[in-house]
Amino acid sequence: MLAVCFDCPGGPENLYVKEVMKPYPGEGEVLVKVSASALNRADLLQRRGKYPPPKGASDILGLEAAGTVAGLGPGCKGRWKIGDAVMALLSGGGQAEYVTVPEGHLMPVPSGMTFIQAAAIPEAWLTAFQLLHFVGKIQKGERVLIHAGASGVGMAAIQLSRLAKAIPIVTAGTQEKLKATANAGAAAGFNYKNEDFSEKVLEFTQGSGVDIILDCVGGSYWEKNLNCLATDGRWIIYGLLSGGEVHGDLLARLLSKRASIHTSLLRSRDKEASNSYHQLVKAFTEDVLPYFSGGTSPHLQSAVDSVYSLHEIAEAHRNMEENKNIGKIVIEMPA
Repeated sequence: MLAVCFDCPGGPENLYVKEVMKPYPGEGEVLVKVSASALNRADLLQRRGKYPPPKGASDILGLEAAGTVAGLGPGCKGRWKIGDAVMALLSGGGQAEYVTVPEGHLMPVPSGMTFIQAAAIPEAWLTAFQLLHFVGKIQKGERVLIHAGASGVGMAAIQLSRLAKAIPIVTAGTQEKLKATANAGAAAGFNYKNEDFSEKVLEFTQGSGVDIILDCVGGSYWEKNLNCLATDGRWIIYGLLSGGEVHGDLLARLLSKRASIHTSLLRSRDKEASNSYHQLVKAFTEDVLPYFSGGTSPHLQSAVDSVYSLHEIAEAHRNMEENKNIGKIVIEMPA
């Protein structure tokens, strides 16, 4: 099969497509013929040698995929059959023509949705769902500050906050991105490049601040985050785009607000955590996935920024590194 490869860490120019051995499904695994796979920041970090795949995972890039069931390993319980349209969050291997997935990690592609649209769901939406519900325990009426609001996770978090009857507020770096987040349902949005988002958030919330912060930026935002975090607020860190170093009296500020810091990474989960991941997939499939089908209200939509062919993988990486995308960059496999 064809797969995205690189021989040594470096820039997008190191990526190329070559033929590798097709995987075979093991005990309880399903073989999926991949039609589309979305790009993630983790792919860029792995290409640079800064984010190795978990032990036992494929070293092929790609953390999500959508396609059709092409084979069943021994011990599968009959949940899926050959030809079913499925999607999944992966520990690696998605940017190839085939990938194996534990059967409990697969989700059905909603009716009427293309594989390109479906490929934009697993990583962004499962991450946002986990952060808001499993970690943040979001409640009706709460205010949620979502950094990188126009990213895949950000656009999902906006819609999931609305679904939970909470109030999403976002930050983004351009007016075009803020407009897209408003269209997705953000109640307010602030350009972090030319205004102090903490002051604007406090102004919007009439001084009370936000109950939850979804933060993929990290170090450079800590002071502004605490400025606009409400008493008993939850600050959830799931990425460190600006690094992890903090200079200042973080703990005293945190203590004064009785606030809590939570951290979460989906990919780093070990085998022992597989059961909790299965529960996450089950909850998302039951509670959220039906809202992607036509005629539902509210109607959820995956956000696709652009589509590249497998052989354009280097160009897709360059696009993401420029940080101009609104929603997901999707890689389409050869027919």
